[in-house]
Amino acid sequence: MTEHTARTATEADLALLRRAIELAQRCPPGTTFSVGCIIADAGGEVLATGHSREGDAHNHAEESALAKLPATGARLGGATIYSSLEPCSTRASRPTSCTRLILDAGIPRVVFAWREPNVFVDCEGAELLAAAGREVIEVPELAHLVRRMNSYLPGVEE
Repeated sequence: MTEHTARTATEADLALLRRAIELAQRCPPGTTFSVGCIIADAGGEVLATGHSREGDAHNHAEESALAKLPATGARLGGATIYSSLEPCSTRASRPTSCTRLILDAGIPRVVFAWREPNVFVDCEGAELLAAAGREVIEVPELAHLVRRMNSYLPGVEE
């Protein structure tokens, strides 16, 4: 765990994070990370799901999931976003990072498996989310599943 971890993941967190990792298998072939994402309310009910390149080659998983939520009425005040990969803090393909989208949505908890390696950008998603007062939980014991899924990328090894 990292210094950004306010507490450890619950069994419910681990189950939803595993489902997010499985969603990444739906990603069409591409030259970027294959990522899966689930947004759940405080009771664990799934509000939205997404995966990389869903609908558009430039879509990130968190972006896809957030886009499926209604602009108003979503139960995001107590929500958790589960992402197989640390939310991006910099993007070349869009002006808004996934970290910024999460902050703007008001989601207070973020659970992810694998810290983004320095393949495309130097990611600071976990640090920026924690600095903004979000609870950030990294689950490195599941990172090998995400690395394996992304081993087609240069610089990523299982």
